[in-house]
Parts: sequence; structure tokens; C-alpha cells
Amino acid sequence: MTKEGLNVIVGLGVTGLSCAQYLARQAIPFALIDTRSFPPHLAEFKRLFPDVPLSLGCLDNVVLNKASRIIISPGISLQEHPIRRQFARGVPIIGDIELFAQTVQAPVIAITGTNAKSTVTTLVGEMAAAAGVKVQVGGNLGTPVLDLLSATDTELFVLELSSFQLETTFSLKPAVATILNITPDHMDRYNTLEDYCKAKQHIYSNCHVAVFNKDDPLTDCGEQFHHHKFSFTLNEPKAQEFGLLKKNKETYLAFENQLLLSVRELPILGRHYQANALAALAIGHGYGWSFEPMLQTLRYFKGLPHRCQLVREHHGVRWYNDSKGTNVGATLAAIEGLGSAIEGKLILIAGGVGKNADFSPLVVPMEKYVRSVVLIGEAALVLSAVVGDRVEVNFAKSMEEAVAVANKIAIQGDSVLLSPACASLDMFNNFEHRGQVFTQVVQELA
Repeated sequence: MTKEGLNVIVGLGVTGLSCAQYLARQAIPFALIDTRSFPPHLAEFKRLFPDVPLSLGCLDNVVLNKASRIIISPGISLQEHPIRRQFARGVPIIGDIELFAQTVQAPVIAITGTNAKSTVTTLVGEMAAAAGVKVQVGGNLGTPVLDLLSATDTELFVLELSSFQLETTFSLKPAVATILNITPDHMDRYNTLEDYCKAKQHIYSNCHVAVFNKDDPLTDCGEQFHHHKFSFTLNEPKAQEFGLLKKNKETYLAFENQLLLSVRELPILGRHYQANALAALAIGHGYGWSFEPMLQTLRYFKGLPHRCQLVREHHGVRWYNDSKGTNVGATLAAIEGLGSAIEGKLILIAGGVGKNADFSPLVVPMEKYVRSVVLIGEAALVLSAVVGDRVEVNFAKSMEEAVAVANKIAIQGDSVLLSPACASLDMFNNFEHRGQVFTQVVQELA
């Protein structure tokens, strides 16, 4: 793409603003449009780019018709009629990851999955630093990728990528790429699970080493992938696999038949985190790091905020904040991971914006591990209908009430788990806000 012609940025969120700053640095002419009349970064955009054409309130066809290239934010669906019309007209439609891929010089590790991608991305970044690599971490997590390019001494980029970002990425050539897991999510945006999988699978295009989840066939890079590949499993590992091995009644993270680290040394409970640790080891091994700095990272890494984070122990009951559990797969992993690791039962706080999700996979693990569920938000009645009388159901109108109800139900040895299986925007600004409110209310328990 030459600098001639008009680039149209669609969406003025964090990504859109990052794209605008990047194009300005490259002296590439651009305009910006947003369906919202007051997008979140409007004031900053006007301050930085007072002379740049700006159209708000709709996907302006007049502006789009002038585009030689469209740079679309991940929050905007490619199925929007004005976008489809431009695609049919032959206008290239890309995202910020594609802009990054066309420019980046250092190697890239690319990580996607329905769940755990933020944890694994952060963990791999920590492992890289422990191995002495000058690394930057970003993408769908934290810093937008184009902002990472300002540093000139970066030796490796570790990127979390969403399915939305992968839809508009074509030039990325990851040194290592992985899909951690796939469970139904964003079914308000994808017609079928197959469409969602197809978007995720795009991460393996042009990668040198593929890492996939042996326990989840949907993540497999396929027989057509002829480069190097490793996998991870919660079962006993075979050739080129990371998994769990038992010796003298102790369970170890292992590579093939090599014992690496007792799971007792991991500071985070649960099989879901053991899977994350194994995935990170497979990625790092695929990139070429020795085991010791990676194992040392696993010994001290205590996880991310809002991801099965221990808030406090109160009268023999542990309270966990898993507000980042915004879909069924994430909550399923949290219930099974924590439920199998504690002596008592779980009290589950769930609910929010359901995103047309199928909640039925939660029922069997709830029956096994959950004493009672406390439901909040828009999806409360839907969740209640799915659970039926299989598990005790309570309702709450606020997070404060939900915590109070859970506190009455829980007995010594139990754990209270906020893992909503839903988005947060019916009651909160985002999942971080939801987790912060939960944490504050729990800390204030007398």
C-alpha cells in the first residue's frame, strides 16, 4: 500500500486512536468514522488531529466511498452492510494487527483462544524476560500493537490476538502461534461455531511453529501443517507433548517423559491453570528457551487481576474474583479447576449479558462442585431456566446483595467464585469494574 489515497479508520476506541497516531507518523492521509456520536477518545482525537475529517453517528457511506483502504477496529463487524459494500467494491479491509505485521522486524509469538489467552500471553512475556529477551507484550491485551513499534530495541513481541483481529490479518508470520482452546463465544457476532473456529485457525497461517491443545480438537493445526508443532494435554504426554505425569503419588508438569515441576509448586490452584502453564512451556520450548527460566517464572507467577484471583479468606471461606470469565468456557474451566482443588463446595455468582450463549454445559459441573448459585443481571432468568432444580438457585439485584447472599450460604471449607459466564455491560462499565466492585464488597465483609 502506497501513501497515496485515503485511509478510513472505522471506530474511535483505543485501537482506532492508535491507528490514527500510527498513520500520522507515517504521513499517510486518513479520515475517521464511528457509529457513536460521542466515542470514548473523541476529545483526545480532536486535540491531536484537529484538521482530520471526522464523521460520527453512522458508518458514513460518503466517506467510505472515498477510501482506498479501510482500517477497521475489532469492535466493528465485517458483516455491517456498509463494510460489506466496500469489500464488494474491492477496497482492502484490514485491522491494526495487519498494519503492524506489514512493518514489524522482530519475531512475534501469537496467542489466541476463547479463554486464558491473557494469562498465557502475560506468562510467556514473563518467561521471555526471564530468558534475557527484550520483550514487549500487547495486542488484545494492554498496549495496542502499533504503539509497541516506537521502541527500537525490541527482540520479541508476544501478542494476544482475538478472533476479530485475526479476521483482518493476512501478513503476520509468527515464530510460534497457538490456539489454547475453543468454546462457543461471540455467537452474537458469528453465525456458527465453525465460523468462529475459522477465524481462530487463521493464526496458524504462515507460522513457523504451531502449538495446540491436544485435549481440544478444534485447536489442532491439522495434517496440512508441515512445520514444527508441539501440543499440551492434561493427560500423560507422548512425543512432542507437554502434559502431566505422576510419580510417587506426586503430579508433575512434564515434557514427554521428562519431569519438570511439581504442580504443588504452582502458586495458582486448579487444572485450568496447569493447562495454562503447560501451554506456556510448549510455546517457550517451541521458540527455543531452556526450561529453567520458564520453570522459575511458573514458581512466582500469581496470575492476572480478575482471573481466578484470590481476594481473601474470611471465616474459613475463600473468595475468588474471576470477573474475566465472560463466557461459558471460562466459567466451566474455573468451576472444574477450583472445584476439584478444594475440600468444600463452590458458591457461584454468575450472570450478566448472555451474548446468545448456550449455558447448558455448565449444569453437570455445577451439580458436581457447586453448592448454590447466585444469579445477577440480564441473563439471570435464562441461567435459572437452564439450571432448573439441579442446583440451588438464588437471585440478587446487585453485586452487594450477591455477596451478602453468598456469605450466608457458604460454610467453612467452601469457596465463593465470581465467574459470571456473561459480559458485564448491563450493570458495570466492563469486567474490570465488575471485579473491582466484587473485591471491594468482599473486603468490607465484617
